[in-house]
Amino acid sequence: MKNLINIPYKKLLLILVMGTTLSCSDDDDAQITTPEAPGMANLVLPADNTECEVGEVVANMAEVFFEWNEAGGAENYDLVITNLATQEVKQRPNLNTTEIMVRLERGNAYSWMVVAKNEGEETTASESNRFYVAGVPGSNNVPFPATLVSPESGATISSVDGRISLEWDATATDTDGDALTYTLFADTVDGNQEPPEEWIGLTETSLEIEVEANSVYYWHVETTDGKNTAISNTYSFRTGENISSIVGEVVSSSQEILDAIAAAIPGENIYIRGGEYTFDSTIEINTSGSANAMISLLAHPEDDTRPKFDFSAMEENSSNRGIELKASYWHIKGIDVFKAGDNGMLITGNNNLVEFSTFSECSDTGLQLSSGAANNTILNCDSYFNADSTLENADGFAAKLDVGTGNKFIGCRAWNNLDDGWDGYLRGGDNVTTTHEDCWSIQNGYLMDGTASGGDGNGFKTGGSDNKDLKHNAIYIRTVAVGNRFDGFDHNSNRGEVTLYNCSAYDNGTNYGFGSTNPLESLIIKNSNVLGEVGSVNATSLDVTNNSWDTEGVESSVDDYVSIDYAELTGPRKEDGSLPDVSFFHLEADSDLIDAGVDLGLPFNGSAPDLGAFEF
Repeated sequence: MKNLINIPYKKLLLILVMGTTLSCSDDDDAQITTPEAPGMANLVLPADNTECEVGEVVANMAEVFFEWNEAGGAENYDLVITNLATQEVKQRPNLNTTEIMVRLERGNAYSWMVVAKNEGEETTASESNRFYVAGVPGSNNVPFPATLVSPESGATISSVDGRISLEWDATATDTDGDALTYTLFADTVDGNQEPPEEWIGLTETSLEIEVEANSVYYWHVETTDGKNTAISNTYSFRTGENISSIVGEVVSSSQEILDAIAAAIPGENIYIRGGEYTFDSTIEINTSGSANAMISLLAHPEDDTRPKFDFSAMEENSSNRGIELKASYWHIKGIDVFKAGDNGMLITGNNNLVEFSTFSECSDTGLQLSSGAANNTILNCDSYFNADSTLENADGFAAKLDVGTGNKFIGCRAWNNLDDGWDGYLRGGDNVTTTHEDCWSIQNGYLMDGTASGGDGNGFKTGGSDNKDLKHNAIYIRTVAVGNRFDGFDHNSNRGEVTLYNCSAYDNGTNYGFGSTNPLESLIIKNSNVLGEVGSVNATSLDVTNNSWDTEGVESSVDDYVSIDYAELTGPRKEDGSLPDVSFFHLEADSDLIDAGVDLGLPFNGSAPDLGAFEF
């Protein structure tokens, strides 16, 4: 038999019939008073979502004590108890007390509520508590059934791109402390048809499913602790017309892309169908959006293939960039930029977001920010195999030259770029700050075929300048530098402040290259780990503590790590663009690097942060 969710208490409403009142006075107005509804009773025992304590047991029935606080203005109360397995409703009406003992069948889940009433028959129902009456000692308690939340029964809901979200309320564990899982049933027959494999054994309390338009669906949720199962009520809902999430212009040719960009206005979305688009000249973006109305250039979310901007028809030339983003407040997402004659993308505007895009085989830096570009965010982007024909130049990413401040790289990767993974060299800009968070720099200074290039080959070049006097303040949080030909983290005569929190370095030519000549103004390194020689750690002001090489009782060795194979770092990203799950440099359960750090205000597990970029 299917279990049902609590049936709400049905209030009886008094209908006041107002008629004409005869009066001996000249005033024909009669004052009508409406009795005020009583207050709400607050439930005390049994407490919500608990196994209640029982009194005397006779056969399979146990005494359960109910208690609630007085409700203001109440004359008496109705106690309503519902067996959540059978939906049997037990009532104790017109009580003039706030406590009572009731016999209930053992081994069942119940809900209870109290209805406060007054002389005028006005009623106020309390909230509902759920509780469990224990069965035979040693038996396993049946979990509470889930409460279906959305869609409500009988509702009509429109799907977005053919999908809707079903949501239910349930505890993570039952009254025995057993972990619970959920199975969703939803179909157009009766809500009992066999569900897909991915709907079984859920730990989340919501799931997005595909539905047909203009159809009636039935759904319920079964909750199990591995031994017993509780079944919710079955709800129905109707789907309306399918709504598309695509609000904006859809383009599917190179010329349509150029025309849409040229005509874009603040707040507009431009969606690019998947496929390859060829261009032989730079795409210039000049019109700005605003903080509240960004202009978006997005891969079409319904396509399996990504839009690829192929600039291979360009000659190699310093003016032949793929995309020049001169404007501000643009959101560019899901585009692959390939083989531009110079930078894949050059950003000189402010407050832009470039997301889940790639820049590869360009003749200069894949993505570069300069000419005052400030407060831009580069999120979940990859830049790789960039090299010029002379084998002297091309970084993965660069915030360099006369760049502005406040730019951020989050979740980005750079690998096998001829020069550096990240370059922060300044010429014209000074005292700017760039943040790198969860970024990976892998085997830079090596070409696509794995041979050594003629470039510098640093993982993260923090700064540098012609006269060795400019300050690039660089922040690195959970960044990884591995296999780079020269320095993992490089000083390059940067005179600014560099901070590394929870960073990892391994198998670089030199892991740390913070020299004593033209030193940094300040260097802070904490909670970081290095496998192999550390390298040079120098600055005018030095705060280097709680790391794998300077913490008593801690030593970084191969045995500390699940894997030291960094080839997996360049694997496919997740569907949402986030970094792939990897085992590289994740700590073994017995590693002394676990909980060896100091609290820096960053999230961590355990009693203290671990050392390195990956928490155990």
